[in-house]
Amino acid sequence: MKSIRTSFTKRALMVGLLAGSGILAASSFAMPTSGTAGKPGCEARHGQKDPAKREAHRAERLSGLKAKLDLAPEQEAAWNIFSSASQTGMHRMGGDRKEMREAFAKLSTLERMDRMQARLEMRRVKMAERAEVIKAFYTQLTPEQQKVFDAEAMPKRHRGHHAHRHQA
Repeated sequence: MKSIRTSFTKRALMVGLLAGSGILAASSFAMPTSGTAGKPGCEARHGQKDPAKREAHRAERLSGLKAKLDLAPEQEAAWNIFSSASQTGMHRMGGDRKEMREAFAKLSTLERMDRMQARLEMRRVKMAERAEVIKAFYTQLTPEQQKVFDAEAMPKRHRGHHAHRHQA
């Protein structure tokens, strides 16, 4: 009797392992090996879209925001400053990522740390500039327009649509 139970347990374990490995193998075929423009999937998902498409999307978002804000003529100057600052590429550092990674790999640890600190400072300065432009524009809005701006200006990915990703 003991050998039948042992045999059954071994068979059940083997069937479970085979089924699990089959599911893993099938799911690996479903994952894309490369994303946009031949870039690895991870890079393509982190906003590495075609710059022309990205700028067109940004212009579309800005025009939609302007329409929803229903700006008064005296607010146009503040809008023009805000929208031009939004389109100047403040969001992107630029450069060919592959070349940057190759050059970065050739540096010593201390040189890499210095470069990372310099880029961090550059990002901080750009963020401070952007914050000043937004504050100047925001103060020109009426309370109703501020509510619209608060709701519309936040990127969609930060509006609570991805909360399920962070659950354990």
